[in-house]
Amino acid sequence: MGVALTRSAQWTAAGYGTRTLEITPLNEVILKEIMMFVESFIYKHPQEAKYVFVEPLEWKTNLDPSAFESGYIVSETTVKSEEVDKDGQPLLFLSVPHIKIRSLGQLSRLLLIAKDRKLKEAQACIEANRDPVTKILGLEYNMVKEDTSTVNILDKITKDEDPESEIKMNVGMLLKQLDLHLLNHSLKHISLQICLNPTTVKNDIELLKHFSGKGEQTVLESIDYTSDYEFSNGCRAPPWRQIHGEICYVLVKPHDVETLCVTCSAEGVFLNGGKTEDEGEINYERKSEIYKDLVTFLKEKSAKFSENMSKQDIRFTEEWKKENEEPKEVPKKEEADALPKAFLASSKNILEKNQINFGKTQMTKRLEPSLNWKATVDFKEHKSLLRDTQEEKHGGRLERSGPPVSPGRAPLVRKSAEKIEEILSDSSSENEEDEEPPDHRQEANADLPSEYWQIQKLVKYLKGGNQTATVIALCSMKDFNLAQETCQLAIRDVGGLEVLINLLDTDEVKCKIGSLKILKEISHNPQIRRNIVDLGGLPIMVNILDSPHKSLKCLAAETIANVAKFRRARRAVRHHGGITKLVALLDCAQSSAEPAQSSLYDARDVEVARCGALALWSCSKSYANKEAIRKAGGIPLLAHLLKTSHENMLIPVVGTLQECASEENYRAAIKAERIIENLVKNLNSENEQLQEHCAMAIYQCAEDKETRDLVRLHGGLKPLASLLNNTDNKERLAAVTGAIWKCSISKENVTKFREYKAIETLVGLLTDQPEEVLVNVVGALGECCQEYENRVLVRKCGGIQPLVNLLVGINQTLLVNVTKAVGACAVEPESMMIIDRLDGVRLLWSLLKNPHPDVKASAAWALCPCIQNAKDAGEMVRCFVGGLELIVNLLKSDNKEVLASVCAAITNIAKDQENLAVITDHGVVPLLSKLANTNNDKLRRHLAEAISRCCMWGRNRVAFGEYKAVAPLVRYLKSNDANVHRATAQALYQLSEDADNCITMHENGAVKLLLGMVGSPDQDLQEAAAGCISNIRRLALATEKARYT
Repeated sequence: MGVALTRSAQWTAAGYGTRTLEITPLNEVILKEIMMFVESFIYKHPQEAKYVFVEPLEWKTNLDPSAFESGYIVSETTVKSEEVDKDGQPLLFLSVPHIKIRSLGQLSRLLLIAKDRKLKEAQACIEANRDPVTKILGLEYNMVKEDTSTVNILDKITKDEDPESEIKMNVGMLLKQLDLHLLNHSLKHISLQICLNPTTVKNDIELLKHFSGKGEQTVLESIDYTSDYEFSNGCRAPPWRQIHGEICYVLVKPHDVETLCVTCSAEGVFLNGGKTEDEGEINYERKSEIYKDLVTFLKEKSAKFSENMSKQDIRFTEEWKKENEEPKEVPKKEEADALPKAFLASSKNILEKNQINFGKTQMTKRLEPSLNWKATVDFKEHKSLLRDTQEEKHGGRLERSGPPVSPGRAPLVRKSAEKIEEILSDSSSENEEDEEPPDHRQEANADLPSEYWQIQKLVKYLKGGNQTATVIALCSMKDFNLAQETCQLAIRDVGGLEVLINLLDTDEVKCKIGSLKILKEISHNPQIRRNIVDLGGLPIMVNILDSPHKSLKCLAAETIANVAKFRRARRAVRHHGGITKLVALLDCAQSSAEPAQSSLYDARDVEVARCGALALWSCSKSYANKEAIRKAGGIPLLAHLLKTSHENMLIPVVGTLQECASEENYRAAIKAERIIENLVKNLNSENEQLQEHCAMAIYQCAEDKETRDLVRLHGGLKPLASLLNNTDNKERLAAVTGAIWKCSISKENVTKFREYKAIETLVGLLTDQPEEVLVNVVGALGECCQEYENRVLVRKCGGIQPLVNLLVGINQTLLVNVTKAVGACAVEPESMMIIDRLDGVRLLWSLLKNPHPDVKASAAWALCPCIQNAKDAGEMVRCFVGGLELIVNLLKSDNKEVLASVCAAITNIAKDQENLAVITDHGVVPLLSKLANTNNDKLRRHLAEAISRCCMWGRNRVAFGEYKAVAPLVRYLKSNDANVHRATAQALYQLSEDADNCITMHENGAVKLLLGMVGSPDQDLQEAAAGCISNIRRLALATEKARYT
């Protein structure tokens, strides 16, 4: 973090007050990454979160003491954390406005408290603590900060004899990882920026001078440099500003605005602070956004310039081309080398490889081959490409995801572009932000390997040679390492893709095979697979699937599998009938009806089926394709292939089934085809990838009770439990824990898991695991803890504390699961004592403020057993400042689950008379009455119970009648749910203590309905119904007696 803040973050210029972080996109990226790291630190690394800093981080905060709630001692002007160090000093101390924090755990909590102000707090903290790592770990860490070797850092920290040195080492390593992560983000951001050079800037200014002067037709009144002196490297900025990448400063006088003082830098063009009045020096502080060039900047700032520029556009463009295309003399080596040493010195620390030799730029452009995409597609095709990448993530919906890429701006690449694209195209992540996979480019002056030129020569032979020469060229090309990106670029840059795709349309089998072998290899590149689609390669490959040559079928299917990684490609396969043909390939291996004879299958038939399954796996990430596979009869064929012993066949088959199992139709078909048995059998395979996909398929299908029973009956629970012990492969662990979670919904399965010691293993996985694993582990424990024996087991294994620690997270699914698990544990009094001691109830209560309704509802349900089993529940609830008002206000929610859970919590809260009085004052009666007209039986039951409890204070019975809650309650008696009947009868019994309510009940036919319930086997329902009828009858008798007397 220290290196990233020093070298990557952009600070304001020195000499004008304290240096602060500039408001730039790069700084915003850095701040957000740091915030994400700190916010998640407390639950990802609970032990390291307790580490006490060597020196506190201090800054001025805008937070008010009232924002701090649980875990803090709050007064009017000060806040102290209840968490202290070994000397008894608080780890957080606020004395308005100064704050001191001494642990990452407290820093994490502070950001959660700050909510929408956390960005400003993070910025203030970093500005006040320019070297936070030194304050966290000590000066000795500062001594090695220039040496980025992890070994040196470890050695430095482990020399400390402090008993907490291991935790300190872990913190140091985590901060080091964050530092590298920030530098990578900065690198990506910087690499996407356009770099101006002195020559370009000078040409632009000279051209603008040519079109400037007096008169309304000129683009500007004047444009002049602030300095007449030009350095040998072409810059006019002082040397101490050149190290910041600044080239020159220009005074521009447009026709319609005041004179602008502009900075031209390698980053771009921006408005500075102008010349100071007293000394005439320039205020270098940036005062505007950064624009890509001077013309764009002036168009934004001056409407007159933009108008006149459009009139002069043709002349200006011609002059600009003339200036830039004019051959330049190669400067001397001394002059050429001068600029990189002085120019962009700060960037050199971040990206030494990307030094730009401006002196050689013009000649280099003339001599080197272009690695850029040829501008052969028109603007419509460019928009189509952008739209495809957005559709991959948004399921066909076009959404704006940031500014478009400027024409001519070639984005640089990350090596993991292929992996990113696969993740973005995956059906399970369609809601995340999408971006065009960056195109890999080498440095402009990089030396190209000899393979690049050799491959380009071979492509020329492909274009102009006869049949024999073409085959030889294809074979020679195949001998190169086509997985290397340079080779892929070489084929693409000279139009090799068009030639290879054209060869697929010939009648010569050898040419087709050679072409497909090359396309199969190079289509792993994200940009090349998009070009294959743009050039119409997919329809031709789909047609080849009908070929009688099995080798051609295999190669075509494998290439389709590589290309169909994004939405437009998958759609193209479907539209050209590819799904039906791929499903037909699965039938090649069915030469025998007996599974036992699968070893007799012809090897080529098996390979054809494998390649077909591989292509279907890629295509099955689309819902429409899943339906097409099902309608084409793919499920029985996949089920048959699942019985083979070929592992390389099983992986794509199970992968396809796992993708498709997210749909209800598929789950029913999987059950009907008895696929679960084979999935369970393959859990015992030694292939980790196969195990992962089998577990994931079970996870998708196990929502259904019959499927869960089948997994148990076929012996699938034991291998799942045993796979929990292998924690190295996190993807497989996530799939296995997910399958266990869904299987645990059935009580019979939970008993088996307890027998296989799976619960103890699950407890051990509550720490130091990624979120996708934690979500499933906590979900499984939440289901298991519905039984008493398992609750005791979790407590004895020390599972309560890590569960409570997870209550401070931000992952919504994880919070829903962990609140359910904590609530289940709270049913046992001893576990409840631990939860209370760990401040778990306060954390649950704070989750009622979470914006996600599922989290609110789950937290409210979890609070019910906590209140029931706490020793002094009434006092515990009252000690939460504003807690009762918060829960009453949740009755205004529109979510039925939230309302039902809050009503259940109010039922428990109202058992204490003081709390009942408080919630009455907060208006619980009108809010409950307003909910009475509902048809949801779950809400009806808990609402009736809450009304029954609230009747026991003051004149609440009368108030419920006045707010028209009685008549709707009578209608609840017509429900088919016995629980609703019992709760309603008890509520009506309490309400019938008021005479007006008795009249309302009688008028709405309550007596007849209650008479039928007096004979119920449920004793509570009997008593409540009889008591209510008794009160109504007494009122009737009293009225009759009064009438005659």
